[in-house]
Amino acid sequence: MKPARRPSNPLFSSGPCAKRPGWSLDALDGALLGRSHRSKPGKAKLKEVIDLTRAVLAIPGDYRIGIVPASDTGAVEMALWNLLGERGVDMVAWESFGKEWVTDVTKQLRLSDVRTIQAPYGALPDLSQADFSRDVVFTWNGTTSGVRVPDGNWIPADREGLSICDATSAAFAMDIPWSKIDVATWSWQKVLGGEAAHGMLVLSPRAVARLESFQPDRPLPKIFRLTNGGKLIEGIFVGDTINTPSMLCVEDAIDGLRWSLSVGGLTQLIRRSEQNLRIVSEWVAASTWAGFLGDDPATRSCTSICLRFTDPEVTALTPEAQADFAKKLAALLEKEEAAFDAGSYRDAPPGLRLWGGATVENEDMEAVLPWLDWAFATIKAETFGR
Repeated sequence: MKPARRPSNPLFSSGPCAKRPGWSLDALDGALLGRSHRSKPGKAKLKEVIDLTRAVLAIPGDYRIGIVPASDTGAVEMALWNLLGERGVDMVAWESFGKEWVTDVTKQLRLSDVRTIQAPYGALPDLSQADFSRDVVFTWNGTTSGVRVPDGNWIPADREGLSICDATSAAFAMDIPWSKIDVATWSWQKVLGGEAAHGMLVLSPRAVARLESFQPDRPLPKIFRLTNGGKLIEGIFVGDTINTPSMLCVEDAIDGLRWSLSVGGLTQLIRRSEQNLRIVSEWVAASTWAGFLGDDPATRSCTSICLRFTDPEVTALTPEAQADFAKKLAALLEKEEAAFDAGSYRDAPPGLRLWGGATVENEDMEAVLPWLDWAFATIKAETFGR
């Protein structure tokens, strides 16, 4: 039977993600439109994003925080192009975006001393293989696989190399131990539901020291440059951005950060997201057709919650038929306005993906699950002619 109650907000996209509860265009009334981002008030707005970010995430005072172009991808590639090559690199990857960084390092930067430590979708590599006498690049949370590192205990405090972390679907929803991180990146469009195209870059003092002591033997376009004359361009980390940001998006980022503080800061953001995972976990435990893509409860993501099919008739289908089944299921959920953008990532195994970040209300996560059951039963009946 079709459920009677829909989620109040059926937006479950993994990016751009749902806006914070209660958001409306009125939240952007203070946007500095038609003014230069290099004006005094423009720089003040950008600095406010940086200061609020530090406050919410409790980033140490000696870490630099910068707003950079091209979303998380731009921030990650800026770090890779500037920092890598001084020593060997270990690339840790278990989903689509981590594998993209492997491609960057091996095929674009063409570094000679690269080790790749990989695992298939749904699994985490053996993190003990990472050698921190080298630089280590990894994602904290696999957005397309629903698998995250459980903590930072595998990263030594006395490491010689740099730990470079793509934290785009982890920041603001997971506890990131900053003492274990030398570079972190994310985008506004994820956990706080901001607008796209802007990235954040956090550098530890060790990362800054690398930037000022190592000159990579490759050309760096202006949009990537973090140093000038062998010194860090400090302006980037106080609001003097490399290129022109959208001041409308800046205002939206400020709104999301202020909302974060209003609901209790990072502790409550994590609680909201973890509760969404618990809600889905209880449903999966009773489901006859769905399971988590990640088998280990200790490494399941609380933001990008990825589900696979366990129904024997569906899993007996060819991979192509399973993918078609998943697309029909996601399309039916969208048609009923019960869940938008709930399909798995294009490179991931067929299934569903529900964003469970802090802007998704727990009540909406509870409300969408009966719709998954109904939609699955409907598509299964159509597929098998009954």
